[in-house]
Amino acid sequence: MTDFLASIASKLPAVAAPDRKLTFKEKIKWTAIVLVVYLAMGSIIVWGVDPNAVSQFEFLEIVFGSKFGSLITLGIGPIVTASIILQLLVGSKILNWDTKSEEGKAKFMGVQKILAISFSFIEGAAYVFAGAVPALSPEFSIVVMLQLAAGGILVMFLDEIVSKWGIGSGISLFIAAGVSKTIFLGMFNPLESSGGLPDVARKLFSEGAIPAFAELLSVGEPLAALQTMLPLIATVIVFLIVVFAQDIRVEIPMAFALPYGKFGGRRWPLKFFYSSNIPVILTAAVLANMQVVGRLLFSKGITILGTYTDQGNPESGLMSLLTSPVRTGQGFSQTLGIVYVAILAGIFSLAFAFLAVKLWKKYALRWAAVGAIVGIAVGILLLAFFLPAQLTLMNALRPILYISVYVIGSIIFSIFWVNTSGMDAQSVADQFREYSIIMPGFRHDPRIIEKVLERYIPALTVLGGAFVGFLAGYADLTLALGTGTGILLTTMIVYQLYEQIMSQHYNDIPERVKKFIE
Repeated sequence: MTDFLASIASKLPAVAAPDRKLTFKEKIKWTAIVLVVYLAMGSIIVWGVDPNAVSQFEFLEIVFGSKFGSLITLGIGPIVTASIILQLLVGSKILNWDTKSEEGKAKFMGVQKILAISFSFIEGAAYVFAGAVPALSPEFSIVVMLQLAAGGILVMFLDEIVSKWGIGSGISLFIAAGVSKTIFLGMFNPLESSGGLPDVARKLFSEGAIPAFAELLSVGEPLAALQTMLPLIATVIVFLIVVFAQDIRVEIPMAFALPYGKFGGRRWPLKFFYSSNIPVILTAAVLANMQVVGRLLFSKGITILGTYTDQGNPESGLMSLLTSPVRTGQGFSQTLGIVYVAILAGIFSLAFAFLAVKLWKKYALRWAAVGAIVGIAVGILLLAFFLPAQLTLMNALRPILYISVYVIGSIIFSIFWVNTSGMDAQSVADQFREYSIIMPGFRHDPRIIEKVLERYIPALTVLGGAFVGFLAGYADLTLALGTGTGILLTTMIVYQLYEQIMSQHYNDIPERVKKFIE
């Protein structure tokens, strides 16, 4: 069956790869063109959709880089969903493909394309019939669904263009662009900063953070002004934590083995976030898809995944436990309580990590964890004094459960991604042998190198996946602009783009650009 799908995929339209190495300017040009096209598609409203409908899935727009009601309603959803299914099937050996070989990679990518096209139609139908993108009338439902599916397929080809002709990947580019737009509007636009919040919270965060702060200060309300700045403060804290964690790495000595001796000794960095942001994207996509399915079932009177409010927020059942507690309408005091505790945890964590770096030059990560625990303890004590009624067992467990879901999901997808993308110890050791790379002090034998790498790669896979999942779950509790998950992904995406540009195009970057990004 999979061979049949692969043969069909080979006959589908595809973006041709360049026949030469592209320059920095050429890659930037194609990346910019795709981004402009994508944003333009987000401004084209689907014909036949109800213009008065309000999006009830703001979180999906962040995770999938989409805009509900437009041609990019599905965003990267079909691509990521197809990737998740194949990662699970290949990682569990249900599909016994060798993704390290060229044939296996081609089969994987081909079947993923077919699945992405299929999910464009499936998700388009789900959005229309669940009421996420309601049609003007039942007669328009099929027309709207087909337009959404067509938009999803176009996004798939745009992603392919960026991957082959641009910088990074289209998936990362679309997420970063959507989150950046949301953060900007959340700071200055009074219509965009409160997406996803309970109705009672909208009364406070009803304006862009900066205009509301200035307005409340002018009328003598400093406490309320501080509260309006909480999303912006949280955004800065999440950004600093991610930048700090991005710089954690293990460096392994390496050199090129030539007939006349070793050459080019250097250190190869194994990052703490070894599997990058892929585990978080896949985990968030799973939760987002479950929200869509739960909303669709609820619209048909089936409450197996939970019940939903008129604003589209889960209010009971499984999905209410798998949604950020500050975005499920639990009550304004409880929302602010969770936000204050999360922000205090971030501040203490950064402070302890900074002191560890300055005083001991090591153990920064351990002291960051200690600082987070101290911040949580201080926050709970303050809540016990000011809001004693909010400290129920369920109120305390829901944030912990939400973070735990992200941690466990990110660990699972991190393991699958490393094993299916050629990043495991055996694959890396084979790459060392292919390029005549050795580790000084060890025999030039792939089995020896593999044993050395086994000391680090499995641990970094699990710990890095767990930590990036923890950051995503924690960040979503801070009420950060663009959602905590969105900021986490965007920061990591921009950091990776910077590294890719500097490693691949350092010599052909214009001097003005080089001075700016350095």
